[in-house]
Amino acid sequence: MASSPRPAATAAAHRRGLIQRPPSARAYLSAAAALLVLAAVAFSRAGHRFPRPPATRRCRPDAEGSWSAGVFLGDSPFSLEPIEHWGISKADGAAWPVANPVVTCADVEDAGFPSSFVAKPFLFLQGDAIYMFFETKNPITSQGDIAAAVSEDAGVTWQQLGVVLDEEWHLSYPYVFTYKNKVYMMPESSKNGDIRLYRALDFPLKWELEKVLLEKPLVDSVIINFQGSYWLLGTDLSSYGAKQNREISIWYSKSPLSPWIPHKQNLIHNTGKMLSTRNGGRPFIYNGNLYRVGKGQGGGSGHGIQVFKVEILKSNEFKEVEVPFVINKQLKGRNAWNGARSHHLDVQQLPSGKLWIGVMDGDRVPSGDSVHHLTIGYMIYGVVLVLALVTGGLIGTINCCLPLRWSLPHTEKRSGLFNVEQRFFLYHKLSSLISNLNRLGSLICGRINYRTCKGRVYVVVVMLILVVLTCVGTHYIYGGNGAEEPYPIKGKYSQFTLLTMTYDARLWNLKMFVEHYSKCASVRDIVVVWNKGQPPAQGELKSVVPVRIRVEDRNSLNNRFNIDSEIKTKAVMELDDDIMMTCDDLERGFKVWREHPDRIIGYYPRLSEGSPLEYRNERYARQQGGYNMVLTGAAFMDHGLAFKKYWSKEAEVGRQIVDSFFNCEDILLNFLFANASLTSTVEYVKPAWAIDMSKFSGVAISRNTQAHYHVRSKCLAKFSEIYGNLTAKRFFNSRGDGWDV
Repeated sequence: MASSPRPAATAAAHRRGLIQRPPSARAYLSAAAALLVLAAVAFSRAGHRFPRPPATRRCRPDAEGSWSAGVFLGDSPFSLEPIEHWGISKADGAAWPVANPVVTCADVEDAGFPSSFVAKPFLFLQGDAIYMFFETKNPITSQGDIAAAVSEDAGVTWQQLGVVLDEEWHLSYPYVFTYKNKVYMMPESSKNGDIRLYRALDFPLKWELEKVLLEKPLVDSVIINFQGSYWLLGTDLSSYGAKQNREISIWYSKSPLSPWIPHKQNLIHNTGKMLSTRNGGRPFIYNGNLYRVGKGQGGGSGHGIQVFKVEILKSNEFKEVEVPFVINKQLKGRNAWNGARSHHLDVQQLPSGKLWIGVMDGDRVPSGDSVHHLTIGYMIYGVVLVLALVTGGLIGTINCCLPLRWSLPHTEKRSGLFNVEQRFFLYHKLSSLISNLNRLGSLICGRINYRTCKGRVYVVVVMLILVVLTCVGTHYIYGGNGAEEPYPIKGKYSQFTLLTMTYDARLWNLKMFVEHYSKCASVRDIVVVWNKGQPPAQGELKSVVPVRIRVEDRNSLNNRFNIDSEIKTKAVMELDDDIMMTCDDLERGFKVWREHPDRIIGYYPRLSEGSPLEYRNERYARQQGGYNMVLTGAAFMDHGLAFKKYWSKEAEVGRQIVDSFFNCEDILLNFLFANASLTSTVEYVKPAWAIDMSKFSGVAISRNTQAHYHVRSKCLAKFSEIYGNLTAKRFFNSRGDGWDV
């Protein structure tokens, strides 16, 4: 909020002639209201987000969503799990483990091709290489093109090959298959009014038109070889009475290149209320049965995947039934890459014959979300404007009377569309309208006396409402899609384990903690270290990720760093259960840790210096311009590295000191890291905001700050005698990402 001008600045303004006379109280009120609204706009536009480094930029989704593609693996098409559940790691990209999505529009843009989303992916297996063909929407031309990527490690990492097929019309749904040792692609080209078959000249980069199969605007079409015939299934939007999702048409032929004969039952309707007949991926054969993938019902792009078992497929008869099909999906809403919907799946068996691989698209927001946000935002702006004008009239800062000269006829000549009588008639009507508006203005003008206590209360309340509405409106316009998304490194995403230590007196803290942080995008699971009392039942903790309660034998702060072989990620976020911060804060810290996995990445910096060392707070560190320690009550670390150091033989004396003071376990870990390195071992990430919930519960260990700091200074003295000094001071704002200011 802007402060009032200093007296010296005001005098200088008078000297420069900028202030001609003392402003009235009314003017002060008007200026204050304007400043509050402007401050709200600035604050809302900035939000609580920090700038993203260039390496983490993301393409802006359009009205159709923010689609991306993820990889799933399983022993069968009906037991697919996201790739992160398989624990596959890649040091190149700092992904331990690799997590979905594996292909995004940002990856396509990094390859030099503008993209606002990627969707409808198809796989093509060739030896050890797996190719992915998908639709990418060009935000410049507003049409879909076909792009490709290749993986040499069973779908874990993907190299972008760029756009491989671009026509003058929209393309999507790049169904790729082989016929007589040649590779063909049949993309959707309904905007051109036909369905076309392309043949690869230089796979996968160059294609040429082989044949126009049908002069019909088919969408989401596939060709399958089944029981000695080739079958083409698609949705024909040109048919009379056709609906976008509820019918398909079938043709059959001796080969993909031969004439196609329509099925006797076309159009084939799906009579189920929640079923969709439109294709949603490649049909597959499993245990001798043919299965067709369909789009889930729920709008233009669907909300899920359905699988149908084809029981009869003949030239005069077709019958299928839906079968159960469930894919493990994150329940994190907009924070999950596929939290809102998926509408496409291609699943194939890997050449080894042991695993099946599936590729699915997903979106975190529904269609039209960005337009919806803009509409609401501008509507709120309109309400703010009207409310500001009415308030100005009520307190008399705005003249409520319109000048009648606006309705007087002009005397100059006009070439005109109207004759004199028509012009005077219009002027008369306008004069009547202005008179009526002036009567209304006279009723409200100056009705609130801002000089009285009651009037000032009215003004303050209205100003607060204006600020709140402006913040909300600006958030809808500039706040994005409301998701707190993860930050990729070299196009790769990963996950971490959240670990907290608590006991029975802080159960209410724990419940809020688990419910909030389980929805953060990169949190794989939560480990609760239970130090004392009766642990809660699993049903008491509301979480969308697995929660494991590890009950300890004794109440010790050393338990925080106990070696735990059941932790499935390399990164652990140690976070006290009484600290609440945004998911975006966690995601930023996780990104910094992935860039520096050998360091402790924390949110609370400290600088301990002097002789003997003295424990000081963050304010002191900022006054001195740097830090050499971070609190591990909110810090990322490599649990294999950190926990091993903490339980090493050299740390035994330090652990005894921790038990004797029931304090300082975080200081000990900082010393152990510093003792093993000559360079910086800590990194600071500034949280947008953080709330210490222990202030409301009265169960904090460090209620008496002065006594707490005194104990920690004793720990510093003892640890420095055993392990030497901490590393040199690390300066704020030295990393270059703008997150350590």
